[in-house]
Amino acid sequence: MRLATILIVCCSLVQTASYAQFGLGKLKKALDTAQKVSEMSISEEDEIALGEAVSANIRSHFGVVQDPAATRYVTLVGLVLARESSRPHLPYQFMILDSDTINAFAAPGGFIHVTRGALASFEDEAELAGVLGHEIAHVTEKHTLEGIKKARGLEIAEGETLRGNGLVMDQLAGKLTEGILAGFGRKEELESDAVGVRLAAGLRYDPYGLSRFLEVLKSVNEGSDSKSGLFASHPETDERLKKLANQIEKEGLAESASLRLPERLQKNVQYEFVESAAEEAAVAGARGVASSGKKEKDEPKKKKRGGFLGKLSNPLGSGEKEQRAEVTGTGAGRGVGAEAKEKAGGAKNPNPVKVEVTAAELAAFKQAGNLG
Repeated sequence: MRLATILIVCCSLVQTASYAQFGLGKLKKALDTAQKVSEMSISEEDEIALGEAVSANIRSHFGVVQDPAATRYVTLVGLVLARESSRPHLPYQFMILDSDTINAFAAPGGFIHVTRGALASFEDEAELAGVLGHEIAHVTEKHTLEGIKKARGLEIAEGETLRGNGLVMDQLAGKLTEGILAGFGRKEELESDAVGVRLAAGLRYDPYGLSRFLEVLKSVNEGSDSKSGLFASHPETDERLKKLANQIEKEGLAESASLRLPERLQKNVQYEFVESAAEEAAVAGARGVASSGKKEKDEPKKKKRGGFLGKLSNPLGSGEKEQRAEVTGTGAGRGVGAEAKEKAGGAKNPNPVKVEVTAAELAAFKQAGNLG
């Protein structure tokens, strides 16, 4: 197998290869080649196409709330943040998932999903901005792509793209959807917290918005009878809150950022918070972005799949002892089976609500909120 065709090189193999077998020069050449092929194969166009496929999977599972007014509002807040991020040019799309669970998911390429339940739980626009900033950070920091690069055995021929290989694209999108629903690891979540709160504060949003949201989720989980789901591991939730507080103080983020804008949120989002659904998010087996990372004792072992996908158990880090962390939202895992029971009366609509926002409209939205 030619090195030029290898997208991901197993780090352990590199670390254990002896100089006698490989030689320092050949080792460096192999690493350089692998990196070049990786950068070439996972282009931004590939990333966006992969994100579209992952988003379609997520929307198909949860359904999309067909609410143009609320979607437009979420899009305006999201775009205000995205345009100030390190990747402002991506074709960001913001969608409201038809679920009473409290959660948010980011797919590569700028596809951001927030549940109806999350929107209903927000007290002000600063909380919405904190959550959207966190999800945008998953995109700007390329957490999903980094997860792919950790996979072993994925091969793409030199000069080929993911878009040009439909089978690999479909299978990878399916596996990444599972990973995103299961949640990122501790490192990625903490990084998204830090980047997201800094992004929100830069626009003069109250930097404590995300922290208030996390406190709500912690409170909801404490009121649940189940201890196996979201935020069941409170020390990890407390760690996130502590790190956010330290960052806000150290960077002086609250000195000139205090906008909360509760009236604007309440005017545009009029969903009812359903506590029973939030409690259901803590059902056994739920592993969302806030999972403890521990498997249930009675969980049946799954048969391993062949090929690189069989080795890609969760490329995004959740569930690994050293990588576990709470998520932005509550238990994505609940959606993997319980979601279908949430509503009776037919399948949910998976189609995104199309919203177009001009530069002038975005500027007017910022001015009306006195955003920086």
